[in-house]
Amino acid sequence: SCTLCHIVLHFHVRNICVFSLPVEVFPPVNFTLTVSALAQVLLQWKPNPEQDQGNFTIRYDVKILSPVPEEYDTRRTHSVRTAALHDGFSARVRTLLLHNDLQLRSDWVKGKLPPLPGAPGTSVTNLSCVTHLTSSGSVSLHCTWLPGRGAPEDTKYFLFYRYQSYTGECHNHIRDKWNRNIECSCPRTPIDPEEVDKLIVIHINGSSKRAAIKPFQQLFDQNAIEKVNVPRNVSVSLEENNLLATWEKPISPFPEECFEYEFYLINLKSGNKQILKIFSNKFQLRIDVTSRYSIRIRANHHICRRRGVWSDWSDIIYVGKS
Repeated sequence: SCTLCHIVLHFHVRNICVFSLPVEVFPPVNFTLTVSALAQVLLQWKPNPEQDQGNFTIRYDVKILSPVPEEYDTRRTHSVRTAALHDGFSARVRTLLLHNDLQLRSDWVKGKLPPLPGAPGTSVTNLSCVTHLTSSGSVSLHCTWLPGRGAPEDTKYFLFYRYQSYTGECHNHIRDKWNRNIECSCPRTPIDPEEVDKLIVIHINGSSKRAAIKPFQQLFDQNAIEKVNVPRNVSVSLEENNLLATWEKPISPFPEECFEYEFYLINLKSGNKQILKIFSNKFQLRIDVTSRYSIRIRANHHICRRRGVWSDWSDIIYVGKS
């Protein structure tokens, strides 16, 4: 506990009454860290039984030290955090006593989870994942990686993923020339395409007869790794010197205003190329009617959620004189 704190409180009523209040602040007890799911830690503690609350409100100051620093306070005696755990996890907690503007703090109590076991250099590297909303309404997941530089040739990697409370394994692997898994696709997942900023946890472990393979974990924002669908029903026409283009938003549960587009225009006569940023589903541009043009459009998220992976370009449309 902290040393005896001698606090002078001033209460302004008609007269100023000053009195002394000795308060001792004790740290929480039974602080534990438990892995409760893939890349998820449950932090738990109990109030110190010696703590005299008096007129104070008790809260707890929690500081995550690694892998990603974070600090917050809570009234509860438990907290759940999502984090990549392959290099371990450490945190500390202390008691806060609050009364009006007065705040007293105990000493910290620390907890630590060790790194996941395995030989250095055997974890996968360059992990990259994309999701895609299919025409049937389900979300697919595709991940690629490179074997660790220290991974033996007989290493077999296995990919698991967690989305909220669901944990699953990916079975559709692609292998390199040493027969090591370097890609995996899940054609259907429980990822909800209507959610915003939910995390997808990827966990890749492995096995080898020659070394212990160290697992690797990474967190992805579901919107940031979504490969957006191609704009639909692109239509282009000419009215005198004006090129008119219209299209429909990609297959998505989000409305039209949630998308931005890039309009790729090439003058095939001069070779001049333009990529124009557009925030609606129609476009008008003055052009040289003596030239022939090729046109393609692609889409991405805008405003409503984090920007994702640009869609493929639409099929080329040609307009103008041959």
